[in-house]
Amino acid sequence: MSVIRAALRRTTVVPQVAAGLVVLLLVLVIVRLPWAGDLGVHAATVQRLRHSLVDPGNPLVDADTPSPYYSPWMLVLGCVARVTGFSVFVVLRVGAVVGLGLLVSGVWRYVRTLSAHRAAPALVALCLVFLWGTSLFTWSGFLGLNSLALTVSYPSVFALGLAFHLWAWLAGVVRAGARAREGAWGAGGWGAWLGLGVLWAGVLLCHQFSGVVASLGALAVVVAARPGRAVWLRVGGAVAVGAGVLWGWPYYDFFALFGAAGDLEAVHRGLYRDLVGRYWLVLVGVAALVWRGVRERWDPLVLFFVLGVAVVGVGGVSGHYSWGRALPAVVIPAQIAAALAVVEVGERVSWRWRGVGAGVLGGALVVGVWTQVGTLGYVVPRAVLPEVVAVKYRAPWVGYHWVTPWVKYGDVVMARTFPARQIPAYGAYTVAPGYPDFFLPDEGRREAAVRRYFAVGTSGGVRRGIVEAYRVRWVVDRGVVRRDAGVRVVAWGPGGEVLYEVVR
Repeated sequence: MSVIRAALRRTTVVPQVAAGLVVLLLVLVIVRLPWAGDLGVHAATVQRLRHSLVDPGNPLVDADTPSPYYSPWMLVLGCVARVTGFSVFVVLRVGAVVGLGLLVSGVWRYVRTLSAHRAAPALVALCLVFLWGTSLFTWSGFLGLNSLALTVSYPSVFALGLAFHLWAWLAGVVRAGARAREGAWGAGGWGAWLGLGVLWAGVLLCHQFSGVVASLGALAVVVAARPGRAVWLRVGGAVAVGAGVLWGWPYYDFFALFGAAGDLEAVHRGLYRDLVGRYWLVLVGVAALVWRGVRERWDPLVLFFVLGVAVVGVGGVSGHYSWGRALPAVVIPAQIAAALAVVEVGERVSWRWRGVGAGVLGGALVVGVWTQVGTLGYVVPRAVLPEVVAVKYRAPWVGYHWVTPWVKYGDVVMARTFPARQIPAYGAYTVAPGYPDFFLPDEGRREAAVRRYFAVGTSGGVRRGIVEAYRVRWVVDRGVVRRDAGVRVVAWGPGGEVLYEVVR
């Protein structure tokens, strides 16, 4: 028994040290900033705002359209780039450090509203990054270590950090509001609630999907408190203020995004695949939620989980697969509950059962660490990793910096989908966007033009017509050197890609 007690006393120091090492690893990842996923579109967004804060236009193609990528956080980073003259990748590193700091501090604050145990924030942080499954996957807004390492500079990390702060602030305001007299402007009065409304709108504008998760978590906090009429009135005021901010945001029509769901379903269908492989370790947290629900059916984590399951479940059944982006609303409360179950049950169950719970969670975390150990490859060269670790490493994208000696800001490049996701990061435009763009009215025509240009058998005359219609100056293609009279080879890049100049 004394051995178990001694081991459990170390649950304060060990999680804190381990969480500190994870944060250090992510800081080192930021230094490298591996190329993957949506990094190109966020870099392109900063590029456009650096050149024009008022009318940046479409971030990916040469068109004057609004874009949901122009969020308040990207506007700040655009101002930083404009004032300092730093490259967009340096600015994204700065933003990543700020976003990571906001996420860490937000987790600490929110967990403090749920538990006073000193080890709770660190243990929750470890569960958030390691308690997933054994099928590795990456998606913005998901806090698995590998996913977080590749998306740490994205607005989704910044938005999730704001979400945790929103939940923490809201929990305090709800408690204070229950004691405050109606109309008071103190800790639980109207001033705090209106500020919460602005913060809620900020999360939604910075990353819409994380904003949905933030909204579900906020609703769980309020409902769990079972407030009176005065508090619900203030909630309504906060929502009204937030809706006003969303309506007044000048860079894009937030409410028009509700009509974009149909274009997003195919992209998000993959979120409903391999659910067991990706999330089975979270079942430890689901068991902890059941225990919490038995003790208190109005528990905020239980309500948060139920709301998340409802949204994701309805999305899967109805074919609205974009609703799967609410999966963090299912995973986060379970992960938090798993950590709190270990640090909080000492007064309610025997030391022996507490030790069993710690052992189960510790084993699950070890499995999670081993699943994501390949993340080390983003910090150290693959060659120095042990072979059993190196096989788990996934090389990031190479990037298209090799075209920058020739391709200048504002030039239009004809490229297929994959390079079109990266080339705008360096200031150029592509004919068709590398990502779905709801606000681009001729998106389909642009995509058809790219397919036609690269199709075997397309005549030189048709290609020249496409080049003239979209003012193309450069072509990027892989493999076979083009024999078209209208282009000439300028440079060779990695993987056999070729940069051609359009000869007019």
